[in-house]
This record gives sequence, structure tokens and C-alpha cells, in this order.
Amino acid sequence: MPSYNVPMAHCYFCGQETVRGERIYRTSMCSACGKPLKICRNCEFYDPGAKYECREHIQDPVRDKEQENFCEYFSPDLSPWSPDDGSVKKQARDRFNSLFNL
Repeated sequence: MPSYNVPMAHCYFCGQETVRGERIYRTSMCSACGKPLKICRNCEFYDPGAKYECREHIQDPVRDKEQENFCEYFSPDLSPWSPDDGSVKKQARDRFNSLFNL
């Protein structure tokens, strides 16, 4: 019996759901857009406000968060997908700048 309402991982770039239960490797690519899946932006530990933008205690930063990597802490982000159009960053930047009348 299929299980419904089970969270699934999504491609950061296009939102395509990954195959349920399939492991994501460094070489795994999105079936829809062909971009890599094992990237920081697809990881549940990715956090722009954390040291090295990761909630895990990594020793070395991953420079490009949108390129495949060898991180051993990678775990697919199962939160609902929403496109990153930059508007959240712009709003935050605007609020920050308004504090200093910039």
C-alpha cells in the first residue's frame, strides 16, 4: 500500500521530487534539470546563519553550496520546496539597511 503525505526530498534548482527511498550520491543528478542533488542547498543541515552555513560541526567549509561535494553529513532536506528567487534575501537586506538609513 502506498504511503501518502510522506515528506520527500526535492531538487533545489527545479523542485523535482527525488525517487522515494533512493540514496543520493555525489554523482546523483536531477532527472528533470540534470543538476547535482548532493549539494549543500539540498541538505537538511544547510543554514545560511550558521558557521560555514552548516548546522553540523564541519571542519572545512564547502565553498560552492550549489556544486556536488563529498560531505559525509549530507542528509536530504525533506521540507516543502519553494523556489529561491532572492526576494527573502532582498527583504532582509532592505530591513537591515533601513536601520542605518542606507
